[in-house]
Amino acid sequence: MNYFERAKFFRTKKRLGQNFLINGEIIKIIIDNANISSEDTILEIGPGIGFVTEQLVKYAKKVIAVELDEDAIEELQKLKAPNLEIIHADILKTDLSSLCDEPIKIVANIPYYITSPIIAHLLGEIDDLENKNRNKIIDIILMVQEEVANRMAADENSPSKQYGLLTILSQFWADVEIFQLVGKKSFYPAPKVNSALVKLVVKKEPRLTLSDYKHFKKTVRAAFSQRRKNIKNCLLNGGFPKNSIINALSKLNIDENIRGEKLSIETLGKLSEALLETN
Repeated sequence: MNYFERAKFFRTKKRLGQNFLINGEIIKIIIDNANISSEDTILEIGPGIGFVTEQLVKYAKKVIAVELDEDAIEELQKLKAPNLEIIHADILKTDLSSLCDEPIKIVANIPYYITSPIIAHLLGEIDDLENKNRNKIIDIILMVQEEVANRMAADENSPSKQYGLLTILSQFWADVEIFQLVGKKSFYPAPKVNSALVKLVVKKEPRLTLSDYKHFKKTVRAAFSQRRKNIKNCLLNGGFPKNSIINALSKLNIDENIRGEKLSIETLGKLSEALLETN
């Protein structure tokens, strides 16, 4: 029986954002890009009824599947794989460091409405230097909405609507790459949007070395707070003193009329440091 026929027998729950991946070619692409060895422990987030799971267990030393839906767990238990551990839990409330002792690779097909909270939970915020979850992770393969994938992988040269807070959240602690676009028909039930597979290779150190990461977070939030306003006005509205803003922008030769989304992550870091120095 093919994936589509198998998926039809399960009553999906819209409130959980369940859209099961039924395209065997895409499942193979996920497995290939996960680069699984016989010594790897895989954490699968949102395994659903196990179409990707049944492939993961063939290659990994261990697969830990975290699923919220009790009915889906019943289906997962039918796999009867000795190297599969099924955990009934909300991943956003799960401490990854408690799941196993060894480093993990993550494969996740998550409800799209929790993409940002998931990334923040796995990688930590940009000022979270000692995040327990991030310290356990080698890399992450994440199925997300195509539009969100573009935001995660964007830079200051991307269309302005793409580059923003999610970009910096994703890239501050990981190298981000979109490696496969995925059409609506690859899922059952089919979502209303196209999707994409993104790989995040987790960094041991943050992208920037800064003196005050909380201040950088404040600077970034202000810079992207009002996209139609220039960087000077955004920083003013963000609570930064006017003289500090003028001096910092002048020191870095940044045009006060430029918008925040045209400044690279590195430039935003320099701006944050200059604002501290001129305060």
